[in-house]
Amino acid sequence: MRIIQLIDSLDVGGAERIAVNYANALSKKIEFSGLVATRKSGALESSIEAKVFYNCLHKRSTVDMKAIYKLKALCKFNQVEWVHAHGTSYFTAFLLKLIHRDIKIIWHEHAGARSETRSIHNVVLWTISKFFCGIVVVNHKLEEWCRSKLAFNQVIYLPNFTTVDHNEAKVTVLKGLSNKRIVCLANLRDPKNHALLVEVAGLLRQSKPEWTFHFIGKDHKDDYSNSLKAKIIANGLGDNVFIYDVCNDISHILNQASIGVLASSSEGLPVALLEYGLNQKAVVVTAVGEMPLVVENGVTGFTVPSNSVDLFYQSLFQLIEDESLRQRFGVALQEKINTSHSEEFVMKRYLDWLIHDLKC
Repeated sequence: MRIIQLIDSLDVGGAERIAVNYANALSKKIEFSGLVATRKSGALESSIEAKVFYNCLHKRSTVDMKAIYKLKALCKFNQVEWVHAHGTSYFTAFLLKLIHRDIKIIWHEHAGARSETRSIHNVVLWTISKFFCGIVVVNHKLEEWCRSKLAFNQVIYLPNFTTVDHNEAKVTVLKGLSNKRIVCLANLRDPKNHALLVEVAGLLRQSKPEWTFHFIGKDHKDDYSNSLKAKIIANGLGDNVFIYDVCNDISHILNQASIGVLASSSEGLPVALLEYGLNQKAVVVTAVGEMPLVVENGVTGFTVPSNSVDLFYQSLFQLIEDESLRQRFGVALQEKINTSHSEEFVMKRYLDWLIHDLKC
């Protein structure tokens, strides 16, 4: 098989990491595995393995036909059969299909919030979906949404997976005290809800002032970011909450932390949660998307309702007070990830689906 992963950019983000993970994993299993960024490269380019073909189209507009013809040429030259389009790159894949009829398209939807949108907001997607061979989704709610709202039946739920990069450069040094750090891996944007964590930090400062929060993720320096920073300053939390922007040495960062948190108001299955698990971190997360299927409350971590500051604080305080509980949760979460969210598990289901189930 010969497959290209298509993604808008290689900036650090969940969908981008999964696109790289698929390309890297497939390079060990099929004849040709490629990765194409439609608009720009980014920090994740360094994570692409040597066996993976990589190119960037530098697409300048929504309908940049020069870039589309370049993509067609790449596909023709490398005899590509499948284009696996992640997120909004489905539109580029659709334009390719118009001029390269033999190509087969898979769409991979990573945004859990899609299932909450109204049909009128998805008219373009509904039309373009008629050109897809299959759809991959990151939670069961999206699977149901695709079948009912897009009237599309060749849908498969595949859990996200990630791997530990043992060759990463250890660069980032977290502030605060050793063994008293809480990390949130999430780009600064809706619906990651960092504001809830700032409120929790305010409560924690009163009871455990030596514990600190560390936000790792893309800082777009927009209204969301400015509001968050203003909230930190207004609550006098400058020595309790730290923002780092994009970092690539995730395992190194997590080795410096004791607890991982996610406060999202909506999700698919965040890669950050898998990274917490692979690095044996105890977690507190909100019960949205597929997270409760990975984090069994009281067994592999704590889950709390979305937007519940008090319950989030109480769960976090319990972990802080009990180091043995943190260790037990970390080991249990790692075992869960290795069992049902491993590269091998997902790749087998993915390739079986392509070879045996899809009718194009």
